[in-house]
Amino acid sequence: MQMSSEREIAAPPEEVWAAILDPEVLQACVPGCQEMSGNADDGFEATVVQKVGPVKATFKGQVTVENRVEQESLTLVGEGKGGPAGFAKGAADVKLTPTETGTLLSYEVDAKVGGKLAQLGSRIIDGFAKKMADQFFERFQTAIEGTAEAVPDDAPEEEKKKGWLSRLRG
Repeated sequence: MQMSSEREIAAPPEEVWAAILDPEVLQACVPGCQEMSGNADDGFEATVVQKVGPVKATFKGQVTVENRVEQESLTLVGEGKGGPAGFAKGAADVKLTPTETGTLLSYEVDAKVGGKLAQLGSRIIDGFAKKMADQFFERFQTAIEGTAEAVPDDAPEEEKKKGWLSRLRG
């Protein structure tokens, strides 16, 4: 299955780039992610628990970063095994383009599933994959931009505009 979309993120490309390579940010953004370790150079290892239709599984997998062009583009390549439920593997080509208000993040995803998951049918799988991608990038955008509710009312105005990632990095 293939899908693509884009999001306007109110942050400079260097901040978006740093976030997409940060295992803590990735763990917070991947729906169902229980743990994430590693780094962009050596790859990440993750454990994700998901329910797709009637099939619930714990996937253990690896994600590597390929085709890196600093602060411009990269490909995230991943593969996870969920025991009897099957496997999922795929790649996401991510591009960052500076805009007047921040960064346009565009992505193209190509994913494949096998085992019991593949037996669920393409409508269920495609809908689930789209939902996962949408949730990931929505959470990613929120992690960078933040929300006013996450910052105390008495915080300086500048702090209110920063995402939690920016506050974390100081």
